[in-house]
Amino acid sequence: MCMRYLGFVLLVWLPGVLNAPSAARPCGVPSLIEGYFVPEQDPEQESYSHGTVLTYSCNSGRKPAVEGWWATSKCQEGNWSPEPNCIDEDACISPDIPKAKYKKSQNGWYEEGDEIIITCDKGYEPKHQDATTICINGTWSSVPVCEKSAHACGEPPYFPHAVIIHQKYQEVFAAGSVVQYECEDGYTVEGADTKKSIFCVAGNWTEGPTCRSSTTSGSNDRNSRPIFDTVDRCGALPHVPHGVVVQQDRRFLRYQCNDYYTRVGLDTVVCYSDGSWSQLPVCEDAFCVLDPANVPSVVRPSGREYFKEGERKYVHCMWDYFSAGAHCIQGRMYFTRCCHYNDHYRGLCQESAAVE
Repeated sequence: MCMRYLGFVLLVWLPGVLNAPSAARPCGVPSLIEGYFVPEQDPEQESYSHGTVLTYSCNSGRKPAVEGWWATSKCQEGNWSPEPNCIDEDACISPDIPKAKYKKSQNGWYEEGDEIIITCDKGYEPKHQDATTICINGTWSSVPVCEKSAHACGEPPYFPHAVIIHQKYQEVFAAGSVVQYECEDGYTVEGADTKKSIFCVAGNWTEGPTCRSSTTSGSNDRNSRPIFDTVDRCGALPHVPHGVVVQQDRRFLRYQCNDYYTRVGLDTVVCYSDGSWSQLPVCEDAFCVLDPANVPSVVRPSGREYFKEGERKYVHCMWDYFSAGAHCIQGRMYFTRCCHYNDHYRGLCQESAAVE
């Protein structure tokens, strides 16, 4: 009797043991160069259990590789996250820029003077066309902002008796986006068709579906022409000096300006039902020319050179290990005074007036 009872207990207990999750892996003792943990680590400690949180700070001239002058790291399945690290106080951590992508640093931070160039998500564009930021003295220069593009569209409009199909919800739609509607059962758009697509063109959605009851007489149909037509109805593609067509759709054309030029106006062009094109973009000069004959007397450039709008470079000065910062702003060249290269990185060289 006792043996049978013991066997019953084992049958109840063993499945729980067999199905119990394995214990989470502990973490080894983390190393931290030029920093210290608070409180100090026990020198005899060999490992830390999963979930342990350590606090640390850094020696003078260094800082944690996260926001703030102190930081924490948590043991998660045998690894410390984020890994404790002290970096130079003039370095920068990765910036948080909503709706943007940029090349991430492999080690998680950026050195003094490093530059980031962002690419905004579809439907967004850099505010004031500023897409770069530079790490200076441990902080980023003006961080770019991605804002809704002037030629993007908002939420697709509502049409009675019509529903959007095969489309995930999103707040902003890039120019050229297509949304397809389907009429409810018993309703049609034209004839026996139950579906119709609308397009985002120049910040507006094209004409949407009018879903009518399938039993309604065709005499009630509207007698108006659509605002937009397919691009083949307008003939030859319009020419934009210093620009090229980078996308051609049935409903629109998208232009892009060549290097050293910037676009003014919308990049999307459509064909109207009267056979005319919408307003074309203009590609304006967006460069400066560094001419050796027209620079400060102490500057020694290697030759004539073109700078894109907003581009910064260093040019040699008459003294060894000295250079001047050259910056193209609105078609004019600006120069810093000649500084030792260390002073440039510390932001100690201010720009002077433009050189005509």
